[in-house]
Amino acid sequence: MEIALSLTALFFAIVLHEIAHGYVALLCGDDTAKRQKRLSLNPLRHIDPIGTIIVPLAMYFSNIGFVFGWAKPVPVNYYNLRKGRRDIVLVASAGIITNLSLALLSALVIKLFPPIENTFIGHIGVGFLVPFILYNIILAVFNLIPIPPLDGSKMLFTYINKPWAYKYLSNERAGFGIIILIGFIIPAALEPLGIDFDILGAYIKGFTHFILNLLP
Repeated sequence: MEIALSLTALFFAIVLHEIAHGYVALLCGDDTAKRQKRLSLNPLRHIDPIGTIIVPLAMYFSNIGFVFGWAKPVPVNYYNLRKGRRDIVLVASAGIITNLSLALLSALVIKLFPPIENTFIGHIGVGFLVPFILYNIILAVFNLIPIPPLDGSKMLFTYINKPWAYKYLSNERAGFGIIILIGFIIPAALEPLGIDFDILGAYIKGFTHFILNLLP
């Protein structure tokens, strides 16, 4: 039950992150996500077999110390946005703001209704809300990294009117490769040599603990 609740919490944190992008894009003039029926809690519309199932399960059962994943990105046509760069930043930041807001609201529920833990339903609720808080913060922290295709790259580089900035933002495949290289391949290769190169893990754990300490 603990595993099921934890993975359900991760799934909703991921899906609500993506839906937030689509809703803000809709408010800013782009209805692509709505037309493709991606503004929905139906899991079948959002599941990415690798990012939503395989990677979270593998990380959960490993000793890596944190879990993250991703859903199929909600499609956004940036040419439809009414105010160009400003709206791109709003759409990009929507998922992060949503994750942090959900973490805060969940923490307040646990803070305001502590006796709920003494009931079976309360136990289930807390079993969902505690990992839900953690996963929402991890997703927000992870997406703040300014490497494409993560949201932080669009938030940081969208207003830079230089050719290299456009090339950087459009090179999502290379960016994902860099994340895998820094986060997994290099640490795994250096670990047998006694070298701790877990930069990504240290960043996520440190920033996550910092935000957790700010919650009520």
